[in-house]
Amino acid sequence: MTSEYTTEVAEHSLVTWRTSAGDEFSPGFVHDGAVWPIADVAGIDGDVIAAAVLANDAGIDELVSRVTGSGGSTVSLADVELGPPVLRPSKILCLGLNYKAHADGAGFDVPPVPVFFAKFQNGLVGADADVILPRSDDKVDYEGELAVVIGRRTKHVSREDALDYVAGYAVFNDVSARDLQLATSQWTHGKGVDTFAPMGPGLVPAALIPDPQNLQLTTKLNDDVKQSDTTASMVFSVAQTIEFISEVMTLEPGDIIATGTPAGVVFEQQQQRWLVDGDVMAVTIEGLGTLRNPTVSEATAAQSDRAGATSSAA
Repeated sequence: MTSEYTTEVAEHSLVTWRTSAGDEFSPGFVHDGAVWPIADVAGIDGDVIAAAVLANDAGIDELVSRVTGSGGSTVSLADVELGPPVLRPSKILCLGLNYKAHADGAGFDVPPVPVFFAKFQNGLVGADADVILPRSDDKVDYEGELAVVIGRRTKHVSREDALDYVAGYAVFNDVSARDLQLATSQWTHGKGVDTFAPMGPGLVPAALIPDPQNLQLTTKLNDDVKQSDTTASMVFSVAQTIEFISEVMTLEPGDIIATGTPAGVVFEQQQQRWLVDGDVMAVTIEGLGTLRNPTVSEATAAQSDRAGATSSAA
């Protein structure tokens, strides 16, 4: 179960990155195949969200000028490990049943209003990071999705103005443990598992994505296409969703909204072949890049951790 499908980072993405496994992730900007540090850039101060907002307000050329003129040393994309573009969001909100074909295939009615649930920081991992399959559920599924990241604090925003509050967009995989998810009427148990919120490979400023409802989304498992649809098929658009959520809670800069998955997940299929150790998931969204993540069983991950600890001690 191997895949040659690779992570692809869109030009002018905002990312978090590091070159050594034990280091903290640093904020950066992708330009000309390299990562440019933004920690000391005037008006950004190392804030990925602020950088995206600057690109939206002043134009991408202004962001490029400030970053490339700051004098920082660049690092080749090939030499870095990417983290999730937003490291510590106050909220990760995910829509369920937001594509009609997915709802039909899963045996649910299309909801009259957006249905959303929460994930948490423990689930966030970046491109190429392992997704760990828990020992408590052997029915783990992929869900390729468009993620929206809020750029400005807002509440009670109309759908007509909602996109003005978006910092940018990213690829998201709402990995789900189905037995745990469906054990109760609430889905958090099967959605909030460690590593179950891969996101990235970077955050693309909203100014570069003029219409979030016109993006092709494809999910591959070991190079086989499993999901293929466009965001035009959403039941509730990005703007409608932001309007709905902001009626009940304040949305803060860095908050993540995952907008639901198209048809094609394992749960819908007659012959259900769930994720296993060694699979590779790759979610591609037009203009945003490809988010690739391998799967590793919890037992394998624990064995690797023990081997690493022994090697460090030696």
